[in-house]
Amino acid sequence: MSEDLENTLILTLESGDVRIKLRPDLAPNHVARIKELCRQGFYDGIVFHRVIPGFMAQGGDPEGQGYGGSGKKLKAEFSREPHVRGVCSMARSQNPDSADSQFFICFADARFLDGQYTVWGEVTEGMEHVDALPKGEPPRAPGKIVSFKVAADAA
Repeated sequence: MSEDLENTLILTLESGDVRIKLRPDLAPNHVARIKELCRQGFYDGIVFHRVIPGFMAQGGDPEGQGYGGSGKKLKAEFSREPHVRGVCSMARSQNPDSADSQFFICFADARFLDGQYTVWGEVTEGMEHVDALPKGEPPRAPGKIVSFKVAADAA
């Protein structure tokens, strides 16, 4: 089965490329918004401001602090999809409909998040580069998103 390039993202980190299979079947509005932000170059240069070993790496705040976003809130698209290693999900505040541009990638099973955060993708290649991100809340020298592109645009 060939890869659907329109529903694949290439997250380039300083250590290499991470391929993410998008899940429009689970979260069509989140997938559409993330692709829109990628195509605008929104994520390029943004850091992973919260990287917790054994849990997850979070990024997507243009200010790099964990409080910012693109200014467009998304309605929750919760599913039964499990939060396991490699799953990409949206960060949010206490309000379920507050996801914006911040996302996280799970390092390990985080099933306690199931049904409370919107799963929008899964890492299919390059998870070792996510594992290599500098750790901390925030890391002293945070890992940066070099670029985040829709694979169809990079082909």
